[in-house]
Formats: sequence, C-alpha cells, structure tokens
Amino acid sequence: MDIEVNTVGIDLGTTYSCVGVWKNDRIEIISNEQGNRTTPSYVSFTDTEILVGEVAKNQVATNPYNTVFDAHRLIGRNFYDSDFQNDMKYWPFRVIENNGKPYVRARYKGEKKDFSPEEITSLILLKMKDIAEDFLGTSVRDVVITVPTYFNRFQRKAIEDAGLIAGLHVLQTINSPSAAAIAYGLDRRIVGLRHVLVFDLGGGTCSVSLLAIEEGILEEIAVAGNIHLGGEDFDNRLVNHFVQEFKRKFNRDLTSNIRALCRLREQCERAKRILSASSQAFIEIDSLFENIDFHTSITRTRFEELNQDLFQSIIEPIDRVLRDSDIYKSNVDEIVLIGGSTRIPKIQRMISEFFNGKELSRSINSDEAAAYGAAVRAFHLTGNFSEKIQDLCLIEVSSLSLGIETLNGDMLPFIKRNTSMPTKKIKNISTDFNNQSSISIQVYEGNNTRSIENNFLGEFELTGIRPAPKGVPQIAVTFDIDLNGKLKVSAVDKTTGRMNEITIIGGLLKGEIERMITETEKYREDREEVMQKAQARNALESYTYDLRNVIQYIENLKNELESVAQDSITWLDENQESGKEEYEFKLNSLEEIANPILKKLYGNYSDFFNGT
Repeated sequence: MDIEVNTVGIDLGTTYSCVGVWKNDRIEIISNEQGNRTTPSYVSFTDTEILVGEVAKNQVATNPYNTVFDAHRLIGRNFYDSDFQNDMKYWPFRVIENNGKPYVRARYKGEKKDFSPEEITSLILLKMKDIAEDFLGTSVRDVVITVPTYFNRFQRKAIEDAGLIAGLHVLQTINSPSAAAIAYGLDRRIVGLRHVLVFDLGGGTCSVSLLAIEEGILEEIAVAGNIHLGGEDFDNRLVNHFVQEFKRKFNRDLTSNIRALCRLREQCERAKRILSASSQAFIEIDSLFENIDFHTSITRTRFEELNQDLFQSIIEPIDRVLRDSDIYKSNVDEIVLIGGSTRIPKIQRMISEFFNGKELSRSINSDEAAAYGAAVRAFHLTGNFSEKIQDLCLIEVSSLSLGIETLNGDMLPFIKRNTSMPTKKIKNISTDFNNQSSISIQVYEGNNTRSIENNFLGEFELTGIRPAPKGVPQIAVTFDIDLNGKLKVSAVDKTTGRMNEITIIGGLLKGEIERMITETEKYREDREEVMQKAQARNALESYTYDLRNVIQYIENLKNELESVAQDSITWLDENQESGKEEYEFKLNSLEEIANPILKKLYGNYSDFFNGT
C-alpha cells in the first residue's frame, strides 16, 4: 500500500543537486521542469527575479557578476581562511566580508544586495522543494540533506539554517557516502558481513566512507575526505591551460575579461565530460575576446597530465580510512563510486590499481545514489514503515575529533574522529596553577594536534574552585553528542559540585533566520509575480499569433476561391457557344473545388447563397 508522505531526501551538491521521495513502496528520483533528474546548484539575480537551476546556469556567461555557484565552498566558512581566499580567485561574482563571514554581493532588481551563503543555499533547497511539491501535489516539510563527510559542525549547522530559511525541517544531515551506502544496501540482499568502501567525488568535494554492512545494519567504520577537491578544480586546470595558450597565440590576457573567462569555463567543463568517453575534445568559441575566434583541442592524456597531482591526492583519503579502521585492502569486498567526477577514466584506473586491480562496482547510479539513500533515511526517520527497510539501521561516525585546549596550546581530544554517534566521553582535568579559582574550557573540533589549527567551537568558565595546589582539584569534563550530532560540553568540580556547560549550536541568530525567511518568501512572491506576468503575456501573444495565422489561412482560402472563380469566368468568355452538358460539367467541377473551401470558410455555406 502506498503511504502518502511529504518527506524527501536532497543530495545537495556543489555543482548539481538531486531530490528523491518514497512513493509506491520505492524511491522515486524526481525530474525538474526540464525533465532532468539533477539540477544545477546555481542561483542568478536579475533585474526582475531570482533564477535557480538550469536557467541560472545559462546566465553564467551573460550575467557573471550576479550568478552564484560553489555554495559548498562558501557556507560555514571563515572569510580569512587561506583556502577560501584561494577559492575566491575563480569566482566571477563578488564576495565581501561581514563579521568574518563571506557574503555574496549581487545586483538584484537594480540594487546592490548582500546575501549570506545560507540564503544562497536556501534558494537551491527551495528549488528542490518546489520540484518535489510539483511532483507530489502536496507540500513538503521534512527533509534529510546530504553533506560532504568532512564538513565541520558549523558547516552542517549552516546547512540546517539554510533548510529552515527554505521552509524545511531538517531531520538530519547525513554523509553523502553513507546515503549512497543505503542505496547500495537496499539494492541487493547482502548475506553475511561485507566491507564496502564508498568513494564520492563530485564537483567540489571528495568524501570516502568505509562501512560494515550486515543484515540491514550499515555501520561507518572510518571516514575521510577533502572539501577542496572535485570536478571544478579539474576545470580550473583546463581554464588556466587555455588562458596560457590564448596568450601565446594572440598576446592577449583573457583574465582581464570575466565574460570571456566564463565562456571558456563552460567549454572546459564540456570538454572534461567529453574526455571521459573520447580521447580528444575540441574547444570552439567564436569571438571569445576582442573579436578573436578561439578554436583548439585537448587530448585525454594532456588533461590527465594537467591534473596529475590532483588525481594522485584522491588516494590519500582512501588510504587514511583503511589505516584508521585497521582493515587491509584485500578485506574490502566492494568499492562503490558515486559523484560525477568518478566517471573520469584515470580516476577509476587509479582506484582499481590501488586495490590491486579489483573491479569497481557500477551497480548504483552515481548521480542519484545519495539522494536515493537520503530519501530512504527521511522516510525511516518520520516513522513510516515498509518491509523493505524494517531492519535498516545506520550508524555514523564523527569525521572530526572534539576536544579542549591545553595550557601549551595542544588539543586534548575527548571524542576522537571515527567514533560512533551518539556517544558520551568523560575525562578528568585539573588546574595549571596553585590556588587557581577558575578554569576556562575552550572547545575545538579538528584532527590537528595544535588547537589553533582546528575549528574553535566555543568556551565557558567554571568558577568557585577551592584554593589548592595545582593538579589537585578534579574537574570532570563531559562531551555528549546525540544522534543528530548536537554537542553539549559540561564541567563539574568534584569537590564543590559546581558546574557549568555549553551547548554548541553556532549558525545564524534567530532574528537573522526570521529575517531571511521573510525575505525568501518575498523572493518567492516576486518569482510567482514574474511567472504570472509571463504566463499572461504568453497567453496574449499566443492568441494574437494564432489569430494572425487564421487570417492568413482565410486569405489563402479566399485567394484560392478567387483563382477558381476567375478561371471559370475566363472559360465562360471563351466558350459562349458550348452545349448544356458542357456547362453542367463545368459547374459540377467548379462545385467540387469550391464547396470544400466554402465549408472551411463559412460552415453551412448554403445559407450564404440564400442570403442568410
């Protein structure tokens, strides 16, 4: 029996997004209005409206300063981070700093406006929500959203805030490889324990998960990743290559013209896709810069050379999950590839060779698997039942260690990376100085030894510690993570019982979220107004052209009647002495030609001849 649900799973990708829903006792991946099952993660601001998806991506070359992409590389980031500063070099749109956070400055309806990464992401999520609602014919609220494995706590919270701004209740953010593993596990009946490595390489991120799958239980053993490695980095290498070639050939610098760079980037992305199936791809751009036509080509071999170091770096997270889990290559039963960039033949060969020539699994759709798994998870979390998933249990791990800063600036880990969630860890600490009456607990997240190289989450102070020599007071510090990854840190003085705690939330303030919800609703109303206006104009335009076509059709029929009538008059003038039979024959012939035309023009044309 089909269960009506308004719960979906969204694979929120750097370059493309996908949405699925449980329907008719199976997962449906939903097509957008263009009939495509993935939608570009692009947002474009114009003088009249906000465009999202394929229509937005089509604006890149003509409206580059106001078309935003790469939201995954914006959200939850620090503006002054060195990696982020490097990312900015490749964006045509303008990014500014606001309280240490990046904001996008775009021109919308003729005015400059600053958008937070959460707002940009919310518009993409809203688009996926609309796609699902059009398909289901009902409103959608609850959602599970995929994220890259190595997203930190603030990045995940920012995704949740974006969902809230889009009118969604985010049940959970789930690692994209874990979501794909759900699709893999449901797609076949697994007997006994199997170790499955899921490798996800998309447009902007690389995520790797090693899972143990047995009788419906999917347990992450170890995860690793790189949030600065993906298809767009490969595109950048191609762009740089052709910029240099153009400079050599024509002594012109393309980097001075953003629109030319955007047009070149489009062709580079296309060439990259072609090279996954062919040994050579051609770049043909008329009037690329200063009326210069740019026609060139690139071979697959040259493409692989340009990206050799990037391709090689994909092995590092694979090797790390194996080392962290203490599992040998030979004990990995299957390697599952997802993400569009895994179609690159060189990457497939490198992964296969790393596993000593093991054949890679192509049993699931690499573009849709994560959305499929997220939709299953969403259906399951909302208490719906199906025999197909009654035994399903997903156990995720923390991708980053959690701890506190010590006196010498190191991070003392409480919850180490790859610890299953939910979990609670308690450790005793003490004072660093004699007669110390308070202690500051500074919480960090990350896998580096030095706390300054990790992500600062928050701090609180425990006061009222009784005077004593250093190292004597016993302070019990507890780190508690629930199933959804919510972190609470508390400290208790065992002698006095005094305690303090902090719940790590992060993200936007409530007032900011409420303002953005209101503005997003206004953007939606603007979009609806533009659509209604366009529909009204299209209806008028369509009727007008139909009317003109009818008039032309009538004119053609009248001309045809005029012609046959004139032919008959000419015959009469030339045949005044013909007999009765000839006149009757000519009349019958004329009626056979004219009557069908008259019927088309006047319907019951006999009334016309009778004067009515």
